[in-house]
Amino acid sequence: MSGGRFEIEASPLCSLCRRAAPQFTQAVAFGAYDGALRELIHIFKYQRVGSAAPVLGGMLAQAYAKLRIVGPLLLVPVPLWVGKKRARGFNQAEEIARSFLRVYAGPGIQLSTALLTRTRETVSQTGLTRHQRRANLKGAFSVAKPEKLQGQTVVLVDDVMTTGATAGECARVLLKAGIRQVFVATVARAIREAESVTLGGTRVRAATAVSHLT
Repeated sequence: MSGGRFEIEASPLCSLCRRAAPQFTQAVAFGAYDGALRELIHIFKYQRVGSAAPVLGGMLAQAYAKLRIVGPLLLVPVPLWVGKKRARGFNQAEEIARSFLRVYAGPGIQLSTALLTRTRETVSQTGLTRHQRRANLKGAFSVAKPEKLQGQTVVLVDDVMTTGATAGECARVLLKAGIRQVFVATVARAIREAESVTLGGTRVRAATAVSHLT
């Protein structure tokens, strides 16, 4: 299997884009949320095929290698609402993060599963506009013991990034709590959404040479 790649290009932003731009520094993904990669994520997430976790963790490691980070960091899975986690039996982002740590040999990475919590249930983001997605997520996350987080660097982990609304809200809450910088690493990225998402004042464009899994 080979991963897709995503390029960042500078582009002037309108005032609306600047206000809506996510507050994370950089976002990376292994490949496009399509074809075999999409199927692999689904059999892990919905059919509970645990053997897929090490494969997804390896993919996340390849994505993570593209991040421009210096120094130690906290690896933070995007949390699920407690009811959804209970029904599913696990948090897919957390399991992928744990598998990532088993294959990634880099030093200075600490997994934190209790730092960021989901404080309320949200409706499905599917079919919502960007504005509705942001409103849906407002106040849905909180940070435990923010006094211990001053100046830390966080890498948010999730299975898929669609519009970046969830990662953006998580980043906003973390930065408000005193985190110095937030990066995002996911296994997959929705390409049509990637074409219009802005990251830290820079417009992200999905590369035309996104590889298909074989």
